[in-house]
Amino acid sequence: MSAAVQPRRTRANRLVRLIAVAGTGAAVLAMPLVGAATASATTGTTSAATTPAGYPNNLDGWIRESLAIMAEKHIPGSYNGIHRNIIRESSGNPNAINLWDSNAAKGIPSKGLLQVIDPTFNAYHVAGTSFNIYDPVANITAACNYAAARYGSIDNVNGAY
Repeated sequence: MSAAVQPRRTRANRLVRLIAVAGTGAAVLAMPLVGAATASATTGTTSAATTPAGYPNNLDGWIRESLAIMAEKHIPGSYNGIHRNIIRESSGNPNAINLWDSNAAKGIPSKGLLQVIDPTFNAYHVAGTSFNIYDPVANITAACNYAAARYGSIDNVNGAY
């Protein structure tokens, strides 16, 4: 095309394209966050706002419900210790599963909020909680029971355990 026939790009056209590209980029960046928020807030087929025990059906509620059970069973641990370990292990996703570490290579991947393997979950399961390793309260409570037996408390765990 000759220079005389080519369409002229104005500042307005460039601005519109820039806004469209920026908007698309922001939407793409936000997509994983929306999915992660949804995944971490659900615990299966129910989408109730509270757990059967009346706690909020979110990370805060799961930790608080676990702490109540732990207090009844004399299992040590604090909100901050549990929260810190959950964020490190699963970023708060109760359906997290590790398919790449040494446990996974042996066929027993770490699962749930605190990345517990099935044998540990079964051995340290706390009566009154679900037998589903992906149940947030059962996973937290069993992991804290294990950490108490091995390290004195989940509060003493500062890395993979």
